[in-house]
Amino acid sequence: MPIHAGAKHPHDDAPDTADAFHRLTALPDGPERAAVRDGIVEAWLPMAERIAGRFRSRGESHEDLRQVAALGLVKAVDRYDPGLGSAFESYAVPTITGEIKRHFRDHMWTLHVPRRVQELRNRVRTAGRELAPTASGHPPSVADLAERTGLSEDDVREGLEALESFTALSLDAELPGSEDGYSLGDALGAPDPALDTVVDRQAVKDGLAALPERERAILYMRFFDDMTQSRIAARLGLSQMHVSRLITRCCARVREQALSDATP
Repeated sequence: MPIHAGAKHPHDDAPDTADAFHRLTALPDGPERAAVRDGIVEAWLPMAERIAGRFRSRGESHEDLRQVAALGLVKAVDRYDPGLGSAFESYAVPTITGEIKRHFRDHMWTLHVPRRVQELRNRVRTAGRELAPTASGHPPSVADLAERTGLSEDDVREGLEALESFTALSLDAELPGSEDGYSLGDALGAPDPALDTVVDRQAVKDGLAALPERERAILYMRFFDDMTQSRIAARLGLSQMHVSRLITRCCARVREQALSDATP
C-alpha cells in the first residue's frame, strides 16, 4: 500500500506517514496491517539509502550497506511508537545509523577490537584527515591529534594502533624490505624446548648434590659428555656391568629425591 507524501520537508526522502503509523498501531495482525507496514517501509527506503551512502567509502559494498540500512529501517518501523509524540525520522535515523555501525563493528574488523578502541580509532582518523592540509607534508603528531580530539595522548596512541587492526596480513606475506622472501610466519617465535630441561635440571639438583663424587662424575660423563658405558668403565678402571648398575641406581635415587621434593 503506497504512502503519499504530505507536507514539504528539508529532505525529499522524508514522507509524511503520521496517519499511516496511527493506522498501523490500531490494526490487528493480519494482511491489512502487513500491507500498511510494508507501505511505510517502502516510503522511507530512500532515506535509508541516503544514510547508507554516508558510509560508502569505508570498505564495504554499497549494496550490502543498503541492505543493512533497510534492515535498520524495518526495525525502526516495528519499534516506533507514534503515541510518544516524536517524529518518526528522529527515531529512524539513529536506529538505521546504529545498525550500519554495528555491521561494521561485527563484520568488517578482522581482529576483535573493543568498541571503545574502535571509537578512539574513528576519532583519531577523522582528526588526522582534518589536520592533514595544515600538517606541512608531515603527519600530525600525537600532541596535535590529542589537542584536536580532546583525548589524552595515551588514548590517541591506542587509536593509532587500532588503525592497523581493521585488516590483517597473511602469515605468508613478505616482510617490508625483505629481499629473500622472509615472511611474517618466519618471524613468529616458538616454545623453547630447553625450558623443560631447565625445570628438570632444577628438580634433580639436590639429588645430584647428595651423590658421592664418583657417581656424579659417572652421570656427568654419561649424560653430558655422551660417553658409552664401556669408555666410562675404562677411564675409571671398573667393569662395564658395574658402571651400568651404578648409573641405574643413581638415576633411581635422584628420581626418588625429585619426586619426594615435588610432593606437597
